[in-house]
Amino acid sequence: MLEMIIPSFIVGGLICVIGQLLMDLTAPNITPAHVLVSFVTGGAIIGAMGWYEPLIKIGGAGATIPLSGFGYALAKGAMEAVGERGFLGVLSGGVEATAVGIAAAVFFGYMMSVMFNPKG
Repeated sequence: MLEMIIPSFIVGGLICVIGQLLMDLTAPNITPAHVLVSFVTGGAIIGAMGWYEPLIKIGGAGATIPLSGFGYALAKGAMEAVGERGFLGVLSGGVEATAVGIAAAVFFGYMMSVMFNPKG
């Protein structure tokens, strides 16, 4: 059990440290939105180069849960769909691969907004 938890914690923690350093050292030029887009794009690019899969094998959920893992899943889904359906797979593959995660984020975000009343 610990042999899975510790590498996941280290990999996920390092990804988060990179994001925090980007925000702390480059503020106000780079905003959290820039970091979000950079992580999703970076995950897609690193996945396309074949470097993200070994990171997932080492870090498990520590590599798949952060935003870079979402970018990797988008790119992987698109590449697989292109192999099956051709060019139309570019448009549908990434969405199909990440649909469950997107639906869960929307559902739980909605539930939190219903359950809790933010203070203005």
